[in-house]
Amino acid sequence: MKFEHFALNVTNASAASYWYEEHLGLKVIKKMAEPPYMTFLADDSGTVMIEIYSNPKGETLDFEKLHPLAVHLALVSEDPNADRDRLVEAGAKLISDDVLPDGSHLVMVKDPWGLALQLCKRAIPMI
Repeated sequence: MKFEHFALNVTNASAASYWYEEHLGLKVIKKMAEPPYMTFLADDSGTVMIEIYSNPKGETLDFEKLHPLAVHLALVSEDPNADRDRLVEAGAKLISDDVLPDGSHLVMVKDPWGLALQLCKRAIPMI
């Protein structure tokens, strides 16, 4: 089996997908202009996607109340300090900024809707 996508039911899919496109550099693969605003976004490899939508048929998690270790979206960052500052300027909230004993740099922020994003610069890349 191979991952196709990971889906998130959010309160404002249109705004969230735009923010992810603008500030995370994700590319639109498919986007609906009408409810539930289903949007598939891919990373720059073109092999990993997330789906963002606002569907009242399903539960919308209160990401703001969830601890970042309960659920987060981890992204490779070549410069976690610059990405942290840029995302905070764009409305994200800084949660933590840690350098691990192996030299990996992990920054946790929450996007404007409360979903935790982990910016990862691993000492030894995992993929």
